[in-house]
Amino acid sequence: MGEKHLIVSGLQLWQWRNAAFKAAIATDVPTIEVDWLLLEVAGLDRLTLALESFKNWPQIQLQLPLQELDQLWQRRLNERLPVQYIAGVTPWRQFKIAVSSAVLIPRPETESLIDLAKASASNTSGHWADLGTGSGAIALGLADVLPKATIHAVDYSLEALAIAQANADNLGFADRIKFYQGSWWEPLALLKGQFSGMVSNPPYIPTSNLPTLQPEVVNHEPHLALDGGADGLDCIRHLIEISPNYLRSGGVWLIEMMAGQVDTVRELLQNQGNYCNIQIHADLAGIERFALAYKS
Repeated sequence: MGEKHLIVSGLQLWQWRNAAFKAAIATDVPTIEVDWLLLEVAGLDRLTLALESFKNWPQIQLQLPLQELDQLWQRRLNERLPVQYIAGVTPWRQFKIAVSSAVLIPRPETESLIDLAKASASNTSGHWADLGTGSGAIALGLADVLPKATIHAVDYSLEALAIAQANADNLGFADRIKFYQGSWWEPLALLKGQFSGMVSNPPYIPTSNLPTLQPEVVNHEPHLALDGGADGLDCIRHLIEISPNYLRSGGVWLIEMMAGQVDTVRELLQNQGNYCNIQIHADLAGIERFALAYKS
């Protein structure tokens, strides 16, 4: 495909944007997504878009042909394909993280896990685990705030790991993060008892709730990363049960969960017998979303 397919006039792009706005309004998609997409695929900035000053530019370089962009935008409107998958990236903390339909799109509320990990870390070096790494977002966040630590990131999906590895390479953390294919702690058996902390955003949606999620989520994001079993707590139960074998004394256990799961998770941690100083933290919206405990 020649480069010429990727060049459009400012007027062409302006016309496409106006049509995309109208279609978004008609199908109840936020119009802001049109401009977010153009920031990514046309390299325009917010001011240029707001002033529409690109309208008179003789040419604009796109990252994909306008026809293809339009086809993807139609899928956004008709099939509810998430805009992050169209752009292939999403902002998360200070990073721009590559995503595809092989990984869950990292959510802004999950960013708080990194701040909690940093605040809870008495040992900022040592080994930390990100279990179910997906796009690698949590591993990258940990590597960023714990510059002396080695991060071990695990995922069951090879497709997800390829994206996570690419993100680590692109953002300069390749030497700090090690990636493993497998289920939860299993690939890290050689480091049993040595971890200073583990962080996870596991699947926590009850299976029966999946059909009620937004079509963007249920039709396009990987169910492996969403489905937490009958009550949504299958993976969290496993992590509560197994993690004490891997954490050192005082090691941090930290996960994200769903609103309404807090009492059960607290009880499971207490009953397991190997955790102390169990804490529940709310996200920025005030929803109790994070559970933190230390191995006693």
